[in-house]
Amino acid sequence: MTTSSEDVLLQMGEVRYKKGDGTLYVMNERIAWMVEHRDTVTVAHKFADIKMQKISPEGKPKIQLQVVLHDGNSSTFHFVNRNGLQAQLADRDKVKELLQQLLPNFRRKVDKDLEEKNRIFTENPALLQLYKDLVITQVLNSEEFWSTHAKEYKQKNTVKKQDIGVSGAFLADIKPQTDGCNGLKYNLTADIIHCIFKTYPAVKRKHQDNVPNKMTEQEFWTKFFQSHYFHRDRITAGTKDMFAECGKIDDQNMKNAVQTGPQNSLLNIKDFEDVPLEEGFCSVNGDKVVPNSGNIVHQNMIKRFNQHSIMVLNTCTESKPTPDTLQAAKQQALANKELDDSGKSPPKKRKIVDKIFYEDLGEPHVDLNEPLRVMNGKEVCNDKLNLTKVERYLHGPMNNTNMDTYEDLKDLEEVQFTIHADTESWSQRTSHKALVSVTAAVNALGELSPGGALMRGFQDQSLDQLVPPDFEKELKNLYLALSGLLKQFWECFPPTKPELEAKAARMHEALKRFKMAKLQPFEDRALTELSPLGSSLTLHLNHLLQRASTKFATWQERKNRHHR
Repeated sequence: MTTSSEDVLLQMGEVRYKKGDGTLYVMNERIAWMVEHRDTVTVAHKFADIKMQKISPEGKPKIQLQVVLHDGNSSTFHFVNRNGLQAQLADRDKVKELLQQLLPNFRRKVDKDLEEKNRIFTENPALLQLYKDLVITQVLNSEEFWSTHAKEYKQKNTVKKQDIGVSGAFLADIKPQTDGCNGLKYNLTADIIHCIFKTYPAVKRKHQDNVPNKMTEQEFWTKFFQSHYFHRDRITAGTKDMFAECGKIDDQNMKNAVQTGPQNSLLNIKDFEDVPLEEGFCSVNGDKVVPNSGNIVHQNMIKRFNQHSIMVLNTCTESKPTPDTLQAAKQQALANKELDDSGKSPPKKRKIVDKIFYEDLGEPHVDLNEPLRVMNGKEVCNDKLNLTKVERYLHGPMNNTNMDTYEDLKDLEEVQFTIHADTESWSQRTSHKALVSVTAAVNALGELSPGGALMRGFQDQSLDQLVPPDFEKELKNLYLALSGLLKQFWECFPPTKPELEAKAARMHEALKRFKMAKLQPFEDRALTELSPLGSSLTLHLNHLLQRASTKFATWQERKNRHHR
């Protein structure tokens, strides 16, 4: 099973793989699994080929360990110790901990960019062949190839990451669990951390300042859940609470939001009031005053709910980000106050126009600088009805009398007579017997057919039968590579910018290198093996190169003449 230089570090029995029971071996350089009562290894993976290991989530009925390889394949091992769940967990943890110690020593440092390029080549074999024809032969360098010929392939696979929303109850969903030692355990996921950072920018700033320079990730979140900032029902914060400043920043931001009010000038939140139902028959009392609760804990909780709702709503808008420092929050409050004093808030007239404007009715003819007029105690726009054709507005659509009509039937009769006269002369054609006789036509076809007097030594074979498959494949690759180079060359004309001029010169040099490195060897081989057909295979390729060279020479001549 193993070589003489290979030692078994761990042997774990009662491990199932694909419904077969066997033994799992962890050795110096690989992990292997063998079926019971067999001497051959069924599954074996070198540590250098393993990308990561995964374990089944806690609470699942099956205790499993999965090794994921760099090529995307994976193998899953199921631990089925007959002594019960705890024994299965212990076996799995032994293998997992040993792999955690061994894998970093064999882990390959694979660059992400190289993995992406390898994947693109795997999905696009034609691009791989183009890379071999242009980069391997040093016609182009690798950077220029990926920036020009493979640019569209990289952009095609670039997917914009979708921004996830923030749930209003994401903090309540973080349910702590007891650890059995009078402590609480919080299970944080990447999505929950993203929601916390997005809703509370001050916490994100604290995380950037402290992790990992001053504390670990686990210590930071432990302090967060122990802080007054998370438990807002506490009346006072400790002097050593690192999140005390975050609470002050949020209070200042909430004060700014209350002073600024909603952006919609037609909405007046201050006019809202509670209208509770009385015990009587459908009677209401809008003037009932409900005294505020004297409990400061209740007031802080209501304040926290309102503040949390405002910050969650701010994550849904694309407005300016919330200030993450106390000084920035105060500066924004001062700026909002100056804006209100100067009267530069959005005018009511623009809001009214937005309400009454419909795209299918055309652009509104409203002067936004003109003040509103008051009608029946309400402000309305001074919009006037501009009619280009009053008669259509008063009487409806009118019949169009400008259509051309053929009232003179004589013109139609003349046209009909001319057509009839032309068709009568069609029968006065020369007879086919006067052109060539039947016997002469048959003799001419016989002499021009393969084997005839004029076609001696001709073999009736098509071009695809004369060209071998390997030449055909290589010629196809030459066309693909040359087409890519010519596309980049002709895109530079007219070279209106210095960048295009430099690119045109580079591509012209690349075309010359392509002819010497790829086209010339193919021509020599074709002349040797496919004579006399070989010289005709590359006529079109040489013609394309000649046209590009002529264009470049003409442009260079004009450029030099202009500089003189």
